Amino acid sequence: MGEHTCSTELIAKAVREYEGVRRKSEIGAIVNDLKLDCPGVIASFGEDAAVIQNNGDALLLAADGIWSKLMDADPYWAGYCAVLVNIHDIAAMGGRPLAMVDVFSISSGSIRDAVIAGMRDASAQFGVPIVGGHLHPETPYSVIDIAILGVAPINGIIYSSTAQAGDLIVVAIDLEGRVHPSCALNWDSATLRTAEEVRAQIHVLEELGTRQLVTAGKDISNPGIIGTLGMLLEVSGMGGRVDLSAIPRPDECHNIPFEQWVRMYPGMGFVLTLREKHREEVSALFSAVGMTAQVIGEVNDSKVLRIVYNDEDTSVFDFTSDNGITNLGAEERCPRIS
Repeated sequence: MGEHTCSTELIAKAVREYEGVRRKSEIGAIVNDLKLDCPGVIASFGEDAAVIQNNGDALLLAADGIWSKLMDADPYWAGYCAVLVNIHDIAAMGGRPLAMVDVFSISSGSIRDAVIAGMRDASAQFGVPIVGGHLHPETPYSVIDIAILGVAPINGIIYSSTAQAGDLIVVAIDLEGRVHPSCALNWDSATLRTAEEVRAQIHVLEELGTRQLVTAGKDISNPGIIGTLGMLLEVSGMGGRVDLSAIPRPDECHNIPFEQWVRMYPGMGFVLTLREKHREEVSALFSAVGMTAQVIGEVNDSKVLRIVYNDEDTSVFDFTSDNGITNLGAEERCPRIS
């Protein structure tokens, strides 16, 4: 890490003020308005996918929309990412994605064709079909939203909200990629991998869940590495301490400033928490599919996420105040079935 990018104050400020983090702040209030009694729902708000009891297994249900900035920059990449982020949501829960439906608003034929091409290519690459949806033709804007259904064994689900004090914090990322030509805050590894490779990477999360090798997990999304970790700690009611120098990053030839890298959406990346005894096993599973998994810190019960570098130590998020990320805590989640 270059001397000009090692300031923990600079990194904390860049993460807190990043729009990908700030735009999450309304979630808590909206969830509070939507809460209902939910028999049969094992987990919901605060997780990457809702977990619905289905006999001996659980159905996983999630939805995601694509940021309008990405649609404006590259409709093909927006369509591809609409599929990718939903598959990540199911994978992060330790699940197997089954099928997707979309809601598509179209302002022009050229945008329609580009978005559909991106969706088709990602769907084929990951082997998860799009089986229906809804179309709004000739709208004054273009928006693509997708919902996805997955499945997992009830005892093999990876939750976001179950990190424990003393857990190691691990970041797993495919560093073999590029900064996407259309978006400086997107790290693209998936389009450079074969279908066999990306499916193997997704399957690792299913194996981690089934073998109960991690205590919590979340796919790295728009808030970036530190922001996503913050969301996980927030819903877990925990805090953490992260060593910036331990965060895996691409080779220096990519010339990515560190404050940019920690805000980027990676083509294949996850934040996990786990016990020390599973450290080597988890690292080996990711390494076998071309991903780098490194310990970057430890969970604690402070309810504050701090970052350190050499002698610097700075708070990024304080979840004991009203300055959280999603402002979504344990009280907003449906209780888990014991």
